[in-house]
Amino acid sequence: MQTTFRQYWPLTKPRVVALIVFTAFVGMLLAVPGIPPWRALLFGNLGIWLAAASAAAINHLIDQRIDALMARTQHRPLPAGHLSGTQVLVFAVGLGAASMLILVLWVNMLTALLTFASLIGYAVIYTAYLKRATPQNIVIGGAAGAAPPVLGWAAVTGEVDPHALLLFLIIFIWTPPHFWALAIFRRDDYARAEIPMLPVTHGIPYTRWHVLFYTVLLFLATLLPWITGMSGVFYLGGAVILNLVFLYYAVRLLNPPNDYFAMEVFKYSIVYLMALFAFLLVDHYLLPAAKVAVTFS
Repeated sequence: MQTTFRQYWPLTKPRVVALIVFTAFVGMLLAVPGIPPWRALLFGNLGIWLAAASAAAINHLIDQRIDALMARTQHRPLPAGHLSGTQVLVFAVGLGAASMLILVLWVNMLTALLTFASLIGYAVIYTAYLKRATPQNIVIGGAAGAAPPVLGWAAVTGEVDPHALLLFLIIFIWTPPHFWALAIFRRDDYARAEIPMLPVTHGIPYTRWHVLFYTVLLFLATLLPWITGMSGVFYLGGAVILNLVFLYYAVRLLNPPNDYFAMEVFKYSIVYLMALFAFLLVDHYLLPAAKVAVTFS
């Protein structure tokens, strides 16, 4: 039983899915002034997690040929021969069906539909087509990965709010510099698998400049929650610091000290997104408390 669990668990891409669920969870908390209803928190996060895990498993299934060619992925369950394609398909469909059932019965239909669209967007449109069709694959396909905050918001309110779309925009713009940094480091793998990632099709210098361009664009996008009144100065201060560090990494990447530096940029981008959403969350609960303190002082 333990061996079986160890075989199936990597199919869910737990680290990636954890970041997805975290941003969805923050979207839920930002949707209302206080604490969201427990049903939305519990079943919403569970449904979104199951859908993301299902999409990850489908990604494993579709990418098994190229995974076998890449050093980073050749030890995954399918190329390593630990599981069959049928087993992975049944597992993925089961997770997806459970996700939809939970979201329809205990959350709301809008969240279920949006979550299903995100699942199809990543698992089918991006993985099966865009990934192999264009060097802009991660830009176009990034829409599916940017959806979780909107899903979380919809789970609590039953609607898509403009502020939720701001969160979507931030992750959408964050995705290219995040992934292109990894693609620079793993460019030989992608070339071997004939995947047209930007460093493979247009070269590393071109990709480095695009990382910088999107990092600047990201800096501007992350100011929007403060500009629109969604967040206050606490978030603004945190966002500025995080963006200045990201800009340092992006500029340094133009003339990196070593080949591993691109991987350092990739790792920082993950810390960046988690910290940015944490600042949003703390600011959301900090400001009302500060206002109450001023009122009673």
